[in-house]
Amino acid sequence: MNLGNNLFHARKQCGLSQEDVAEKLGVSRQTVSKWETNETIPDIRQSKKMAILYKMSLDELIDFDIDEHEIQEAIQQTNPETEEKVNWTTVWGKKYPVLLQYQAKVNISDYARKIHMMLNQLEQEYQFSEQDAMLVLKDILYNVWKNRKSIK
Repeated sequence: MNLGNNLFHARKQCGLSQEDVAEKLGVSRQTVSKWETNETIPDIRQSKKMAILYKMSLDELIDFDIDEHEIQEAIQQTNPETEEKVNWTTVWGKKYPVLLQYQAKVNISDYARKIHMMLNQLEQEYQFSEQDAMLVLKDILYNVWKNRKSIK
């Protein structure tokens, strides 16, 4: 994404019009439009004011990723009752079919035993709750996978 696009999406995410932003920053609507279309860029003072207006840090505004932001909002708005009702394997399996097929091929009990041991170790060594241990292990696994991809 580019800065203008970031400014546009951050403004929209806050439900503000260009006129609203212009009024609050003491600039014209055309100035806000030029920032959002990359014709010009706001100075650092205006950028900081926009970040405050949009309730984010200046770094977040510069690196604003609408997709990631929407995902974070969806996660925040999902209540525990809904989470319990969703079959996440089925949902993710639509994108990653292996999740719907591996059970017939993989020795699940062997992997489950090893994972259970790792979870217990995290809980005991670091006094993590069951859920926190699972989240930490998931994050470790993700980072190992990401590092393997970058080596290839």
